This record gives sequence, structure tokens and C-alpha cells, in this order.
Amino acid sequence: MKVRVHNNWPPGHIRTPAYLRGKAGEVERDIGLFNNPEQNAYRLPPQKSHLVRIRFTMSEVWGDAAETPDDVIEAEIYAHWLEPA
Repeated sequence: MKVRVHNNWPPGHIRTPAYLRGKAGEVERDIGLFNNPEQNAYRLPPQKSHLVRIRFTMSEVWGDAAETPDDVIEAEIYAHWLEPA
């Protein structure tokens, strides 16, 4: 399934890499439910959120600057940061 990382830039403790915001990738797998670290960082009662491993091509992440466009990078991103692509 194709997903896109939200292109949000909220202040504070964010666990989603800036270089992946706004990028589209393929769901590799759902890792499971975990406490939302963005809430944990501020000692708020954390809600559970799915942690999902997403596979991005280098061409998606770096565009024309990608040395090997078909290589991939995988990142674990919480589902509340993802939308269908």
C-alpha cells in the first residue's frame, strides 16, 4: 500500500524525520501498537499508535540528486503521520 508522510512542521519533540515529510513510500509492514512518543516526551498520557515500516526509494527522497535512484531506505513512522498516497 502506498502512503505519504504528512508535510507538517509542528514545534516540539517530533520523531518523524524531516527529510521524509511529504514523501511517498510503500508499507513494508505494521510493527505493532506503541505509546505515542510525541506525547510521552511531554509527560502526557500517551495514546497507542501503530508503528509502520515504510520503504522509500532514493529517487523519491532525494530527487535528481540520488546517486542510486532505485536503492531504498526504510523508516519506522507512526501511523498518525501517514495518509494514503
